[in-house]
Amino acid sequence: MSTARQVARERRRKRRMMWGTVSLVAASVVACLVMALLPGDKDDTTPAASTTVAAAGEADAGQTLSTPSAKAKTSPSPSASRSATASPKPSRTTGKKKPAPAKTTPSAHSGSATASLAGRIRSGTDYQGVATAYDAGVGDGACGFGPSPDMMIAAMNTTDYQTARACGAYVHVRAANGRSVTVRITNECPLPCAPGQIDLSQQAFSQLGDLHLGRIAITWNLVSPADAGTLSLRYKTGSSQYWCGIQVLNHRNPVAALEVSTSGGWRQLGRTSYNYFLSADGTGCGKAIRITDIYGQRLTVNGIAIRPNVVQSTSVQFAKH
Repeated sequence: MSTARQVARERRRKRRMMWGTVSLVAASVVACLVMALLPGDKDDTTPAASTTVAAAGEADAGQTLSTPSAKAKTSPSPSASRSATASPKPSRTTGKKKPAPAKTTPSAHSGSATASLAGRIRSGTDYQGVATAYDAGVGDGACGFGPSPDMMIAAMNTTDYQTARACGAYVHVRAANGRSVTVRITNECPLPCAPGQIDLSQQAFSQLGDLHLGRIAITWNLVSPADAGTLSLRYKTGSSQYWCGIQVLNHRNPVAALEVSTSGGWRQLGRTSYNYFLSADGTGCGKAIRITDIYGQRLTVNGIAIRPNVVQSTSVQFAKH
C-alpha cells in the first residue's frame, strides 16, 4: 500500500511541475505580446545632421545660416550686437547683395568741397576791407617765390594768409571810385593788418588812387587769370632723399594740397608759413607729385628730380575757373 501511495504522489508532483512550466511559458508569451502592443518612440529616419547639411548647402548658394531658435531671432546676444556695430564683416545674405556706392572725387563745382579746400578765401565771395601800400622791392616776400616779373603784387593780412594758403592767389581789388587792379599774393601782412586788409605794392596801390591817401576802402574777390602759362616746382635748399621741401610756383588757382607718391599710396604733406610742403622723413622725395587746387582739380607730375633751389617747369596747369 505504501508503495502505491508513493507512486501516486510522484505522479501528482510531476503533473504540478508540468503545469507550472506551462503557466510560466504562457505568462512569458503574454508579457511579450503586451509589450509588443504597447505604444513607443518611433525611429527617426531623417538624421538631424541632414538638416544642417542642407542648410549649409543653401548658404553656399546665397542663403544666411541661422539657428532655428526663437530666442536667437528675437534676442541677439550682446556680443553679436557689438560685432555688428563695431566690426562689420562680410556676410552672406539672401539674394543678390547691392554693390556699395562708388567713391567719387569732389567735383570742381561742389560748394562744400570748394569751401573745405579753399579755407578763408573762397571763389564767388566778395570781401570788404582796406588797401594800404608798402615798398615791395623786387617783389619777393613770405611766399618765397623770389623776384616778381611784375609789380602787380600784394601782401595778404595774416588771418586771410592762413599759413600760406593765400600764396599765389590772384585777387581783383576794387575801390569806391570805380578803379580796380588785379594782384597776385606774394607776401604776408602781419598785425596790425586786419582781416580783409590787403597791403598792395606801391605800384598796385597807385592804380586805385594817390599814394598820399594811405588807406582806401576796397572790395575784393578771388579770380582765375586767363593767361597763366604752366606751373613749376622747386625743391628747397637742403632737400635730399632723407628730407625735402617742395614748392609750387606759377599756379593759376590757389593750391590746397600737395601729395607725394609712396609705396603705400599718396601721402599728403604739411604746409609751412613760408609756402613749402615738407616731408620730414624723406618719404616721397623725388617721386611723383600730385597737386590739388581749391576747386578740387588734381595735377600729377612725374620726373621732377631732387635738385635743390632749382625751378623745374612742367607741362601742366589748372583749368581756368
